[in-house]
Amino acid sequence: MSIQLPGERALENRPSIESKALRINLNDHIYGTFAEIGAGQEVARHFFRVGGASGTIAKTISAYDKNFSDNIYGEEEDGRYVTETRLNKMLDHEMSLLEDRIPRSEHPDKLFFTYANTVTTIDFAKKFKGHGWMGIRFQTSPDEDFSEIVLHVRFHQTEARFQQESIGIMGANLIYGAFYKNNRPRKLLKYLYDHIDKDAIEIDTINFSGPKFEGIDNRLMSLQLVKNGMTEAVMFNPKGNNVLPARELYKKNILALRGSFRPVTKVNIDMFEKSLEVFLQEQEVKENKTVVIFEITLSNLTSQGEIDENDFMDRAKLLCSLGHVVMISNFKEYYRLVDYLSQYTKKQMALAMGVNSFVEVFDEYYYKDLSGGILEAFGKMFYNNLKVYLYPMKNEKGQIVTSNNLKLHPRMKDFYKFFKYNGKVVDIFDYEPEFLDVFSREILKQIKNNETGWDQHLPDGIREMIIKNGMFGYEPNTSKVKS
Repeated sequence: MSIQLPGERALENRPSIESKALRINLNDHIYGTFAEIGAGQEVARHFFRVGGASGTIAKTISAYDKNFSDNIYGEEEDGRYVTETRLNKMLDHEMSLLEDRIPRSEHPDKLFFTYANTVTTIDFAKKFKGHGWMGIRFQTSPDEDFSEIVLHVRFHQTEARFQQESIGIMGANLIYGAFYKNNRPRKLLKYLYDHIDKDAIEIDTINFSGPKFEGIDNRLMSLQLVKNGMTEAVMFNPKGNNVLPARELYKKNILALRGSFRPVTKVNIDMFEKSLEVFLQEQEVKENKTVVIFEITLSNLTSQGEIDENDFMDRAKLLCSLGHVVMISNFKEYYRLVDYLSQYTKKQMALAMGVNSFVEVFDEYYYKDLSGGILEAFGKMFYNNLKVYLYPMKNEKGQIVTSNNLKLHPRMKDFYKFFKYNGKVVDIFDYEPEFLDVFSREILKQIKNNETGWDQHLPDGIREMIIKNGMFGYEPNTSKVKS
């Protein structure tokens, strides 16, 4: 027994990669295949090295040559190999072979799995850092349907061998987590980084499916990625599944709307519809190459202290029900959002925001950590063909405030004029005047206090969802509100 000194703190026991691989290998029932494209047999290597692999590994394959890969898994329509569709084909093909060649009648206790990845590491010019998809299809009982975990990673290291090591470690963590941590998917997420520096590799998309993850909402898992610092932003589609930002945004015109959406109101929808009308009139913008994002920042979710996950899910479900793509980000400042989106497109971008939010953008306090201050921030924000669509507000005197009469600090006036006169700030004139008196915080208060009239300010169907599901503290079928 080790010596315990006064003042000791309990430390989490973190098994080594060797211990994890050996535990898998020594299990008499776990049996499967490894298929790895692009970065070699980095994951399988960990299981071979510790011994006992013959009881775990039915086959390993690395279809490195494109022709070999196409002949095994089929050709991709877009000619790309590091994609989710390629990964799914690999999982389908290898699992089909495993079930066909290892008859259940002879191996009734086997727990089948297939691990696959398709990865590209950094290029020689070190211009493209590299990225990859990995996933596991597995079962924890012989008569159980398969469950699945699929994720996308982006590398931040500048050496290919370090990237290969990282994918090997994370892959081993994934296999171990699938079998031994599937009952705690949030913990499983954290364990993926065992023995890896978070700055080395980023997980920007993950989806759980199958019987082991019934009841798991992938939107909530998206939130965990940002909350845990595993990525800066995640996106999910109207169906609630995580989608790869690079795939959604690549070479697209992007219109982004930031808000609390607590709840989503007619103002939010009017701002969306009117700004989209203006956006589609831009010279280079085509509707079929345009994506609209409703963004919620982590700082907004934590504005009341700790993140209320039920509150987050209420907002997410309402936005998804309206058919929108949602982004959760760690970008408190707008320039960081624009900088992030600029990784994926050089096409037209626009931010739709209210006058009040726009005025805050000119507060130098937000840029004190930048060496170039507000000049650097605005350089990043407006360099990539960006425009701001300004939704008017009503001030205390009842006057309508637009880009022509908004109030800024005297030091910012000439700075603002530069963007205004160069067409970077565009007013939304075709708005609904009665919506200027609608504020989501007031509606939220009315919902919680069980007052009447709040439903008049919500889009069609939203009131019914709030009442039916007891969202934002509303308790359905009673006159009371949740405490």
